Amino acid sequence: MPAFRTLDDLGDVTGKVALVRVDLNLPMRDGEVTDDTRIRAAAPTILELTGKGAKVLVLAHFGRPKGDRSSTMSLSMVVGAVQDGIGKEVMFVPEVAGEVVAQAVGILRPGDVAVLENTRFWKGEEKNDPDFAAAIAANGDFYVNDAFSAAHRAHATTEGLARLLPAYAGRSMQAELEALDKALGSPEKPVAAIVGGAKVSSKLDVLRHLVSQVDHLIIGGGMANTFLAAKGVDVGTSLCEHDLTGTANEILAAADASGCTVHLPYDVVVAKEFAANPASLRTCNVHEVASDEMILDVGPQAVEALADVLKTCRTLVWNGPMGAFETEPFDAATVALARIAAALSKEGTLISVAGGGDTVAALNHAGVAGDFSYISTAGGAFLEWMEGRELPGVAALAK
Repeated sequence: MPAFRTLDDLGDVTGKVALVRVDLNLPMRDGEVTDDTRIRAAAPTILELTGKGAKVLVLAHFGRPKGDRSSTMSLSMVVGAVQDGIGKEVMFVPEVAGEVVAQAVGILRPGDVAVLENTRFWKGEEKNDPDFAAAIAANGDFYVNDAFSAAHRAHATTEGLARLLPAYAGRSMQAELEALDKALGSPEKPVAAIVGGAKVSSKLDVLRHLVSQVDHLIIGGGMANTFLAAKGVDVGTSLCEHDLTGTANEILAAADASGCTVHLPYDVVVAKEFAANPASLRTCNVHEVASDEMILDVGPQAVEALADVLKTCRTLVWNGPMGAFETEPFDAATVALARIAAALSKEGTLISVAGGGDTVAALNHAGVAGDFSYISTAGGAFLEWMEGRELPGVAALAK
């Protein structure tokens, strides 16, 4: 991973204006923020900068207004939640550039915070328009990117500003990049990856990249059915992308060539209908799935074998659940493996990095999210990193 500047590299910033890109794309219900995780992630950077006497201008997007103003997507709606999250009064500025922002900077005292309007109200944001970026940069002295979740987008406030002002990674971005480097950049071997979820098609590039990077690839969820079908297993009425069995075999061959062991379930939990605790529930060998049954989770024997694999590994990257975890009892494999990975992490024998919405929900459901070495709240950016792609917002921070 290329070296990047952090807040440790800042000199005296008293009275200087920091343009800080964060993620305020928050879940809302009836005009209220329902989850402040992203505010809490940005708080340490904002408070460190205000503590050093900087004037902090917060930049963020909200929703997909496609270059038009929309009252339902104004960042004015989250200012109260930001104030609560950082424990400081916050000014709202209905622009991102120009005279209105310049006047706000004049009113702010060192250590004050303002949230600027939704950057996506301007078409120049998603186009990464250099003139738009320059107009924003005109009111700032330096730029801090603390939004890893938007780092896979080359937009004016995620990439353009880093080319115009001295650029630094915020504390949340720094923690994310250091954790990801430990997971796949320069990991302690052996490395395992757990990849689950419904469809192979959504994670083809992830799987292709991982087989050349990891020692053990554990495949679960609906996508495991496609790999089982590729190996000639009759998966009954299970969710399965039969048109991708050829691709699955190519991935298995690539894994073989790279010396990566692919783990597919050999016992499974099946039912004739997808419902909580169905009457037709049973556990069987993968070769015994009936034509009217669907695979809904990995079986206990496979989980035990996978636990033994994790005990031999030093690093784990996890994206996606092992079964239909939202419905009991099809959460059993995900919960059991999550608890094993958490226990190994707590003992200090395993570095565990997990990411993606379903994965975070599954680890919270298992009650072990706090015991993993690092959990990324980024969705698309985390997947693109797992695909081995360069993220423009990160590349722009390189020294």
